[in-house]
Amino acid sequence: MAHSHYYPVHPVNPQRRSLNQVVALLRDGGLIAYPTDSGYAFGCRLGNKDALERIRRIRDLDEKHHFTLVMSEFAQVGQYVQMENWVFRTIKAAVPGRYTFILRATRDVPKVMLHPKKHTVGVRVPDHVTSLALLDALGEPIVSSTLILPDAEQPMDDGWQVQETLGHELDAVLDSGDCGTEPTTVVDFSSGEAEITRMGAGDPTPFQ
Repeated sequence: MAHSHYYPVHPVNPQRRSLNQVVALLRDGGLIAYPTDSGYAFGCRLGNKDALERIRRIRDLDEKHHFTLVMSEFAQVGQYVQMENWVFRTIKAAVPGRYTFILRATRDVPKVMLHPKKHTVGVRVPDHVTSLALLDALGEPIVSSTLILPDAEQPMDDGWQVQETLGHELDAVLDSGDCGTEPTTVVDFSSGEAEITRMGAGDPTPFQ
């Protein structure tokens, strides 16, 4: 496999041309790595089964792993997950931020992404200029998974290191130089109450 395309962009004003090239790769079925406020993430388009299998293989994940729909704004969340009123209010108050929320999916989410028994999926609205610019350029959510390698504790946070380590496995690496170093705090609402299943960068207090 050829080495991935490497796109360094400005952290405050990412170049539109580079973003559009990454979007074209995503639309063509590609798998990318991109920076977020909680380290690097893998990203592909909704329904891209091959890319999900590639992520599972690289990360050594089983079928119960929750993939996450990363969105540019809270208004999009309700299309993809079911929320009671109190959950709606709780999540709205916490985004954008370094959280992943686990909820039951709507029919708009392809089955291949869902937890096989619970029919749940992760959703997230990052607080990161480059992530949001990429999402706006694509015009739809990106299916993501934290870029934590099987033997690592933390996500990768250096774009050039991602390119050096995983360039042969990816189609593009987007690098704006700035990146969070801790994974998201994961809050699971699928049982009907808020349960923190991973302590990470987001303040857990609102959910305890």
